[in-house]
Amino acid sequence: MGTFKKGILGGFSGTVGTVVGANWRGMDVMRSRPKSGNRTPTPMQLLQRKKFAAAIRFQNALRSMQSRLYGDNAGVQSRVNLAAAYLLKEVVDDDNGEVFLKMDKVLITKGELTGFEQLTVTTAAGQTLNFSWADNSNQNLASEDDFFGTAVYEEESETFYIQEGPEQRASGSATAVLPSLWNGKSVHVYAFFQNAAQNAACNSMYLGTPVVQ
Repeated sequence: MGTFKKGILGGFSGTVGTVVGANWRGMDVMRSRPKSGNRTPTPMQLLQRKKFAAAIRFQNALRSMQSRLYGDNAGVQSRVNLAAAYLLKEVVDDDNGEVFLKMDKVLITKGELTGFEQLTVTTAAGQTLNFSWADNSNQNLASEDDFFGTAVYEEESETFYIQEGPEQRASGSATAVLPSLWNGKSVHVYAFFQNAAQNAACNSMYLGTPVVQ
């Protein structure tokens, strides 16, 4: 790849013959046009593509939240990229070529805030989940005004229900009403705290697969 300050007509973007022009980090650059490949992907390459696609589908609904509540930006990696890397390494797996997610390994949020004590979830009529926990707002890295949050995943439709607040750590309880279409289905439930500034969180907790009533 070569850089230049002024081409024949200045910088350009696109393909001209065998040359591709672009602007990269504020510099006009040229590189040779890549050769079209006609190799058949190997079974391992196809499997990796399936794993990557599964991770992206799962993460799509979480991206906005994880951009605020998943660890810290590390160098050139964004919080969303850190979450994606964890998904691919720890959550996405396969069995004889069939890709699946290890749901108990999922981290919806990640951070140094103090997590839950004695957290439970129960189901009630009307597609309702009732959460309860012990108020531990007197501990380090915890505050009574930390917001409760939950992310509930329905595997068949590959969709999330996400709720952030308004309940706070000091309240000791919260309620979430899920979509009526989920009645009778098992769902994966995660819960977390985030601070009042909504830019830091605890590691999310997995609460299993209750059946929606």
